[in-house]
Amino acid sequence: MFRMILFTQWKWSRLAVLLGTLAAFLLPILSVQHAGSREVTPWEARMLLTSIQSWSVLYPTLATAIALTLALMAWSADHRGRHVYALSLPVPRWHYALQRFGAGAVLLIPPAIALLIGALVAAALATIPHGLQTYPVALAARFALAMAVAYAVFFAISAGTTRTAGYVLSIVGGIIVVQILTAAAGLDVHLIPFIGDRLLLWPGPLEIFSGRWMLIDV
Repeated sequence: MFRMILFTQWKWSRLAVLLGTLAAFLLPILSVQHAGSREVTPWEARMLLTSIQSWSVLYPTLATAIALTLALMAWSADHRGRHVYALSLPVPRWHYALQRFGAGAVLLIPPAIALLIGALVAAALATIPHGLQTYPVALAARFALAMAVAYAVFFAISAGTTRTAGYVLSIVGGIIVVQILTAAAGLDVHLIPFIGDRLLLWPGPLEIFSGRWMLIDV
């Protein structure tokens, strides 16, 4: 049964997987295009790190985009068919959902491997100034973990009904409205930064998406 679910999810999302895999391979290579000399001044080394850091926002963005697409694709057919197929299977609902989750998680592997290969190629081709190091394995591991975390979050949300998604969006919208109203009233309430810090800073569950995503660093 798992093989069939994996095959169907691959058919639905293969274009997204292929594009995500290609982007994951090219991203680290493009990020080091200005690394061309070992003998540089401290200012030039700083400029190189700044150039590489300007690409760093694309790593969590790409990881989130791939995870979101696979999570939505995992349940799109069931939502269109009102879950008739899932309910007709002689397996518990949790078992079916777990296999759906596992099939999508397997499809996260090609982009993760592509980024690792791309990072290794970039590290081999780039001329690294003295005092700097490359971290291809750490970058690829972080990318894979970010995809897994984002996929788990989006899978849980997309597995619910349209009403559940509406509740989630209503909560997010309510927080934004409260922040706008308190700011308009002149109140010193920083609700969105407070929630963002609790989610994106350690020990927040989304801390993996923040910080420095650097293939080359000190």
